[in-house]
Amino acid sequence: MRHRKGGFKLGRNTSHRRALLRNLVTSIIINDRVHTTVTKAKAARPLVERMITLGKNGSVHARRQALAYLITAESVDRLFGTVAPRYADRNGGYSRIVRTGPRKGDAGEMAFIELLGAEKELNAKAEKRAEARAKRREELQKQLEEQNAAEGGESKS
Repeated sequence: MRHRKGGFKLGRNTSHRRALLRNLVTSIIINDRVHTTVTKAKAARPLVERMITLGKNGSVHARRQALAYLITAESVDRLFGTVAPRYADRNGGYSRIVRTGPRKGDAGEMAFIELLGAEKELNAKAEKRAEARAKRREELQKQLEEQNAAEGGESKS
C-alpha cells in the first residue's frame, strides 16, 4: 500500500522521471506552453512554480540553483530576464493546466500547461507562423504557375 507516499511516479524509474520533468520544465519556460498528459502537467507544475520563484529572487545563488535544474543556459536567461519579472507582483499561481481531451492513439488524457500572462507572446508566435505559412503557400503557387506555363509552352511547339 502507498499510504501517505506523495508524488507522481509516472511509470518510470527515478532518473528517467527526473530527466523527463527537467525537460518538461525547461520547455515550459522556453515556450510558455507545452502539450502533454494531465499527470505529467500536474507533476511539472510545482517545479515550474519553484523555478519562477527562484527567478523572482534574482540573486546569483538563485541563478545557480536554476541552472543546476534547468537544462540550457538559454532557459535560465529567459527565466530571469523575461518570465520572472512578469510575475513580480504575484504570489504563486504562475501556471495553468487546460485539459484538451483524450489522445487519439491510446485515449490518454491530454492538457496544455501554460504560464499565465503569456498570451501576447503566444499570439505573436501564432501570427508569425501564419505569415510564414502564407508566404510559403504563395511561393508554391508561383512555382506551380511557372511550371504550368513552361509545360503549356512546350506542348504548343
